[in-house]
Amino acid sequence: MYSQKVGCAYRISFQTKVLTVLGVLPTHRRYAFEYLIETLNDSSHKKFFNVPRLGGTKYDVLPYSIRVLLEAAVRNCDGFLMKKEDVMNILDWKTKQSNVEVPFFPARVLLQDFTGIPAMVDFAAMREAVKTLGGDPKKVHPACPTDLTVDHSLQIDFNKCAIQNAPNPGGGDLQKAGKLSPLRVQPKKLPCRGQTTCRGSCDSGELGRNSGKFSSQIENTPILCPFHLQPVPEPETVLKNQEVEFGRNRERLQFFKWSSRVFKNVAVIPPGTGMAHQVNLEYLSRVVFEEKDLLFPDSVVGTDSHITMVNGLGILGWGVGGIETEAVMLGLPVSLTLPEVVGCELTGSSNPFVTSIDVVLGITKHLRQVGVAGKFVEFFGSGVSQLSIVDRTTIANMCPEYGAILSFFPVDNVTLKHLEHTGFDKAKLESMEAYLKAVKLFRNEQDNSGEPEYSQVIQINLNSIVPSVSGPKRPQDRVALTDMKSDFQACLNEKVGFKGFQIAAEKQNDIVSIHYEGSEYKLAHGSVVIAAVISCTNNCNPSVMLAAGLLAKKAVEAGLQVKPYIRTSLSPGSGMVTHYLSSSGVLPYLSKLGFEIIGYGCSTCVGNTAPLSEAVLNAVKQGDLVTCGVLSGNKNFEGRLCDCVRANYLASPPLVVAYAIAGTVNIDFQTEPLGTDPTGKNIYLHDIWPSREEVHQIEEEHVVLSMFKALKEKIEMGNKRWNSLEAPDSVLFPWDLKSTYIRCPSFFDKLTKEPVALQPIENAHVLLYLGDSVTTDHISPAGSIARSSAAAKYLTNRGLTPREFNSYGARRGNDAVMTRGTFANIKLFNKFIGKPAPKTIHFPSGQTLDVFEAAELYQKEGIPLIILAGKKYGSGNSRDWAAKGPYLLGVKAVLAESYEKIHKDHLIGIGIAPLQFLPGESADSLGLSGRETFSLTFPEELSPGVTLNIKTSTGKVFSVIASFENDVEITLYKHGGLLNFVARKFS
Repeated sequence: MYSQKVGCAYRISFQTKVLTVLGVLPTHRRYAFEYLIETLNDSSHKKFFNVPRLGGTKYDVLPYSIRVLLEAAVRNCDGFLMKKEDVMNILDWKTKQSNVEVPFFPARVLLQDFTGIPAMVDFAAMREAVKTLGGDPKKVHPACPTDLTVDHSLQIDFNKCAIQNAPNPGGGDLQKAGKLSPLRVQPKKLPCRGQTTCRGSCDSGELGRNSGKFSSQIENTPILCPFHLQPVPEPETVLKNQEVEFGRNRERLQFFKWSSRVFKNVAVIPPGTGMAHQVNLEYLSRVVFEEKDLLFPDSVVGTDSHITMVNGLGILGWGVGGIETEAVMLGLPVSLTLPEVVGCELTGSSNPFVTSIDVVLGITKHLRQVGVAGKFVEFFGSGVSQLSIVDRTTIANMCPEYGAILSFFPVDNVTLKHLEHTGFDKAKLESMEAYLKAVKLFRNEQDNSGEPEYSQVIQINLNSIVPSVSGPKRPQDRVALTDMKSDFQACLNEKVGFKGFQIAAEKQNDIVSIHYEGSEYKLAHGSVVIAAVISCTNNCNPSVMLAAGLLAKKAVEAGLQVKPYIRTSLSPGSGMVTHYLSSSGVLPYLSKLGFEIIGYGCSTCVGNTAPLSEAVLNAVKQGDLVTCGVLSGNKNFEGRLCDCVRANYLASPPLVVAYAIAGTVNIDFQTEPLGTDPTGKNIYLHDIWPSREEVHQIEEEHVVLSMFKALKEKIEMGNKRWNSLEAPDSVLFPWDLKSTYIRCPSFFDKLTKEPVALQPIENAHVLLYLGDSVTTDHISPAGSIARSSAAAKYLTNRGLTPREFNSYGARRGNDAVMTRGTFANIKLFNKFIGKPAPKTIHFPSGQTLDVFEAAELYQKEGIPLIILAGKKYGSGNSRDWAAKGPYLLGVKAVLAESYEKIHKDHLIGIGIAPLQFLPGESADSLGLSGRETFSLTFPEELSPGVTLNIKTSTGKVFSVIASFENDVEITLYKHGGLLNFVARKFS
């Protein structure tokens, strides 16, 4: 299914075509640094750019991560997209850091389905446009290897092998799909605690008496019940959730399958395989690329902030926005400010009771306090060699939570041993090691002669890290486990804020009784109602997952239980996790406590958990209770898991299980028991906490080469549902005009074969008059679709009910939905309205309307639109629809005091002019009300930073800056954006 023999040569060819269109390349072109190409050794035919020859001692003191940037610059230096000046700026990093912009050509792209579908829809639409212009649509392909993992569609409709709530069919696809697939596991009497389909006469007592293990097996072979050695199919909850997932997302999945068939360089990892970062780590990563015998470092960008996970393997990578990703897919570079690099020296060693999650949370808090936002972090020191690859990747995965661009662990002997363990070919490993040493990208702890120089060095002693959790509202708010009870009680007292809930003292001991499944339980402040071991951070780490399993085993053997109203779930990052939990014999104990595998993909962390029971919801509301979620993820913002769960804590997997057993976070594990055994004896956490030796022994026995081979086989084989899914294989995608998920976007509707001269913006109305720090979250559609929104009206008119709306994320392939969701954030403050609301004024009629409805009227009237804004317009996360949405609303220009650079680049990339007030000026200082109309004309020869004059309907004339920074940006804008430019190239 997947081929690694794509990418570099095609991209060079693509760049040549792009630059020839621009008229900046001669017919015969040579790259500037070809003289640095050498043979790896006398007996090898492999070649590489010997970059150290370029820089000498300057190169030797560069941080490893900057050396990777430099190699990519040298290899791609074409004189236009990558200039010699860019190469020398990177080489002079020590003096140029934070002062210059440099381009970067990553080796590959990784997409997940929510953010990847707009990119693939754009490519499909581009094929239509190229055909319309008379070109060959078969030539439209991504220019570099692009992997798309379908891992964000999973929702927890089923858990504990019971139908907790009627599954939400999303866009109505279950109804369209007819009866469910015959692959569905039918409900049976479930004797093994009601968690498996073993037909043996299991009972819960046997779990405590029998510690039998599953026999070692491959992922796709039947699991055996550990007590009766009878075949058991894949857990029913997995199959049921996958059934609903395939039904709910059938249209999108068919589109993805079509994409993988017709586009070169595109591989789709089907649902049920694993999360993007896990698959990236276990299967897609090369560490060193080899293209036509040319070796170069692996690197990746993608549409998810946690791409950084692969930094733990020595691979440079980070998350970017959708438009930037599409640019890379089209053979263009990512632009970034040459970053500062913070050296993080790890010393000492952690105590036996500290998990890698504790290390992660400790480092996260430390780096957050130091301040590393917008910087690279690079780890070194004696403590690094004590961290396994899974520890490193867990630390790197949390990188966005402490604000750094990436967190880099250079390749060392630990990395090579890990790659050998996971099945890398021995010859490939030998050439990889030789290459990395030749270009000085291999970290040797014993050799300090070429120690890098950093912008700043911080030290973290691993001995100082203690077991901890993080919360209750932010990942950086770390709480030592010994302080958890007192800290939670303090949060109840504090004013509402980053930690406080402001519960009156007389109500802090309130208890509400609930009746659930025939029994009575009591809820109070601190009661745990969600406990989830989820896929996005640490399922890649066998030690913490096995620790959770061993703790569950000891808990079950001691007679401890989890209260049934707690929403428990286990969502592994890949089948490999299922394999080692099964083969080590701990999976049934996790299931016994309710941690049944519900599927593979993002779930609880992104709010996809099943709703809590009515009994719990009513009790929370009645008592105004601060109930809690405990999860082993990386995000715990208030209301993220469920809007009625106000306190959320990040914890290691064994602590998630422990808090689920305790049923509350308002407990001191040192002095208070988790529960009692059948004889009435108190059982404390230390009684069931597995030792590091126990965990390591199980890890050595069961985390083996066969597991990684099994995962690769599973990916390459796909699964039955995916393999049997019907999808077209036509050159052009057959758009279904009735679809509410996939629609041909209108970006190319008015595309001409040649770009027309820049048109003036005449008598434009202001769609929105905004203040400072308007974020991409205010602009871009996100989250659920409100019933009163323009998007809801659109879906309702097409026969959908509110429970079928699904989310904006799931409908990113439909530009009609996304356009209607643009500026639909209820917290948007439009000065025309005077209060937060997704509303504006349509000035010709004087009506107050939804933003989309007003924009639609303006477009019918042929009136262009602009947006007025203050400072830092477009700050926050990089979101492609924060530019695409305004463009489709008819916005021709944004006039702001300043911009977030990435968003400004996005505006240019979609064809919106970024205009900027002169320094010291603003709409207020110029006396603009926003009710005027605005007109401006572009000069024939537009140049970077040119000053333009704007005239209003009141007669006022003032100057603004056209905020283009280089000729490439101007060229893209003249073409109406990146997509139009590339479509013309192909035609």
